[in-house]
Amino acid sequence: MTCTGDLNRQAGFTLIEIAVVLAVAALLLGGLLVPLAAQIDLQKTSETQNSLDEISEALIGYAIINGRLPCPADGTIPTGKTNAAGVAAGQEYRNPVAASPYDCANVVGNVAVGVLPWVTLGVKETDAWARRYTYEVTATWADSKDGTGSSSCSVANGVSFQLCSNSNLNILYTVGGTSIASNVPAVVVSHGKNGFGAYTPGGARLSTSRDADEAENSNGDVNFVSKPMTPAFDDIEIWVSPSILMNLMVQAGRLP
Repeated sequence: MTCTGDLNRQAGFTLIEIAVVLAVAALLLGGLLVPLAAQIDLQKTSETQNSLDEISEALIGYAIINGRLPCPADGTIPTGKTNAAGVAAGQEYRNPVAASPYDCANVVGNVAVGVLPWVTLGVKETDAWARRYTYEVTATWADSKDGTGSSSCSVANGVSFQLCSNSNLNILYTVGGTSIASNVPAVVVSHGKNGFGAYTPGGARLSTSRDADEAENSNGDVNFVSKPMTPAFDDIEIWVSPSILMNLMVQAGRLP
């Protein structure tokens, strides 16, 4: 005959057994969550890369139609608002002073700095992490003046740059390292998951990355870094190839 106490002990679990079950469940759940988070990151990276591909096509199409690349937009303007000059968020920010040496506003040296003019181009405002794209363009490739040309090439009316024109943006593998591309007229950067250096739709700018290579992509100079992602570097970028752009401009009859 089995006593009632024995039945109760057989039907229940001890605190140690419950703790073991919970620990195993936590390990299994953790093993599922890590791949899920990684899948989400990969999906957002893929979405952003697809958007950058569309942006590249939009930039080239804009140049073919308008004879120049667009100026950057003012990243400090919140979505749906305008700045003191009456320029709306997402519109290219052109200098209203006709006598200015450059048409674009916010020019440093010969480079116009800001965010991608998504309204002007008809593309998405932000990357998959809801942050605006940094955009820089050689100012003389975005003005309304015909290219000056030289003895080595003809000047096409209504085109800002010519077959002999040079631009001054550079793509490096790392700061001070190997050159990937030079004489680049325009660069677009998504600042990735961590977002360091990017503008938000509210017009605020996130802090600069402590990683030197990432910081290079948001400091407003002529150099950019493009390399495989690491824990510290997650920027994604595209740049306009001068040879491809000029070849398409020739095919479209915009350049001689």
